[in-house]
Amino acid sequence: MLIAADKFKGSLTAVEVAEHVTAGLRRVVPGLDVAAVPVADGGDGTTAAAIAAGFTRHEARVTGPTGEPVTATFALRGDGTAVVEMAEASGLQHLPKGVFAPLTATTYGTGELLLAALDAGATSIVFGVGGSATTDGGAGMLAALGARFLDANGEPVAPGGGPLRELATADLSGLDPRLARTEIVLASDVDNPLTGPKGAPAVYGPQKGAGAADVAALDAALAHYAEVLERTVGAKAAEHALAPGAGAAGGIGYGALVGLDATFRPGIDVMLDVLGFAPALARATFVITGEGSLDEQTLHGKAPAGVAAAARAAGIAVVAVCGRLQLPREVLAAAGIQRAYALTDLESDPARCMAEAGPLLERAAESLARDFLV
Repeated sequence: MLIAADKFKGSLTAVEVAEHVTAGLRRVVPGLDVAAVPVADGGDGTTAAAIAAGFTRHEARVTGPTGEPVTATFALRGDGTAVVEMAEASGLQHLPKGVFAPLTATTYGTGELLLAALDAGATSIVFGVGGSATTDGGAGMLAALGARFLDANGEPVAPGGGPLRELATADLSGLDPRLARTEIVLASDVDNPLTGPKGAPAVYGPQKGAGAADVAALDAALAHYAEVLERTVGAKAAEHALAPGAGAAGGIGYGALVGLDATFRPGIDVMLDVLGFAPALARATFVITGEGSLDEQTLHGKAPAGVAAAARAAGIAVVAVCGRLQLPREVLAAAGIQRAYALTDLESDPARCMAEAGPLLERAAESLARDFLV
């Protein structure tokens, strides 16, 4: 039995999900052989999944999205592979509760976190992006790594996406030379371009507190940023602005593609490779996946869809556990998931469901075991 589930956001980590599912299964089938590979799709929880898979935990003190210092974590393996999650440095969780900074939040701390990984010996970096508080196109990140973004007076532009409207010149020649020797994979489930109706400000800006006027200002500022970078590095800057993943995490995907020569890959594909999912799957006869909400987004690059696709290709049955289920049975089946067990079927009150997620998940796992293993 292989448990390969993502976190239940707001209630259980991926490791805790596996622990509770295992407990429930073994109540029905004592001594059941269970293996767990906690998974993530490149968004928040990615570093924790890597640490659970045996990576070493490292901490760094970096600049948070509003300029205050925060402690951020990254993961490093003995072969030089690092997992760096931008939300650790520049995520929404670092904003004061209910207070957003859509125009001024910066990714500078993410650049500092990448430097910390390089200092620790990273030679390849899986760069997970998602859950950001920022919409600065990765300019802050690149500035921390040695780039210079100047206004017409030759002064550094202020932090955040809004001030990029004042950008006059960009200089990437000062980027840390180690970056040129480091393979960087941009791991994301977001394939939006940088700007436009499907770009970072329009689609994700409102989640970060951007009103209609802010969205328009950010879109114009990022478009100008891309134009200035085109003058600096050539046509590839314009091409990358339209590329899938450029709009990830407030456009930090664009900064990684242009400045770090990163390669974009769907986050779940990257993470399954890094976390050792294939060897675990080869030993399994049954797979349990899941996440907090199985919904339409699940089908677009989220962890359960990636796990189910890989298991189905190997001819192995898959069922899911979740906090809530918003997909009909036929859609689940088309994604390779035979059945899903939702905590809301056991407790209809959402607040209690989240507060009691662990015990409820054990009960759901007991039902699963009775249905499939007895």
